[in-house]
Amino acid sequence: MTETVQAQTTSSLRHQQHPLVRQLADRIEYIWDKYLDLTSYEMPEDLGYVEGRLEGERVTIENHCYQTPQFRKLHLELAKVGPALDILHCVMFPRVNYPLPMFGNDLVGSSKAGISAAIVDLSPINAARELPKIYDMQLSALPETEFSEHRELPGWGDIFSPHCVFVRPMDEDEELDFLAKVEAFLTIHCQHAAMTQPVETAAEEAELLAAQRYYCAKQRENDKTTRVLEKAFGKEWAERYMKTMLFDTV
Repeated sequence: MTETVQAQTTSSLRHQQHPLVRQLADRIEYIWDKYLDLTSYEMPEDLGYVEGRLEGERVTIENHCYQTPQFRKLHLELAKVGPALDILHCVMFPRVNYPLPMFGNDLVGSSKAGISAAIVDLSPINAARELPKIYDMQLSALPETEFSEHRELPGWGDIFSPHCVFVRPMDEDEELDFLAKVEAFLTIHCQHAAMTQPVETAAEEAELLAAQRYYCAKQRENDKTTRVLEKAFGKEWAERYMKTMLFDTV
């Protein structure tokens, strides 16, 4: 049975997770607060903090959400499945009148086994699926980082940019390199967002809305996430969570 309680102001879950999850969660919130004008985002009361069971193991999900003039939702999700799985998931959803890419960042791993998957990207949100030239230029200028193992993007991954980093960090040095990469992507994004002006026409806004809906629809094709949620909380709850919290559209 699923137990839900009011989301707590201060995160406790991150302190039980892999150190990279904790460091990255803290760094994301620091950069958001530094560059953006954050205000609270009203989540469904029963989805801020959730507990369930998966094959006898406790499942805990903790959500943190904010909004800004440029972003309708900044979502940071932390999740833990027993001692074997730690998850960080982060997406920044632009308001549909702001021509901004979609920042996405995920970590999957555990304190015992290490990080098995780490991804960060600024995904283009337009009909041409191209990043604004200033983003492309600045991302291309970032220092090259060598990772021992690169992961293959999923079949639905046409939403990702050529700058997408999807790796398995093999040691602490590579974990810190990935943390630095996320910081660079996020800082570039927040700096540009703070200076970006909204589009002026309904046609431009409609294009941005369609592209954001496409991005969310593609992300909802992630069978691994759906299966875990269904096993822990049931099919109906999982579908609601995917469409309400993880990849909602307007």
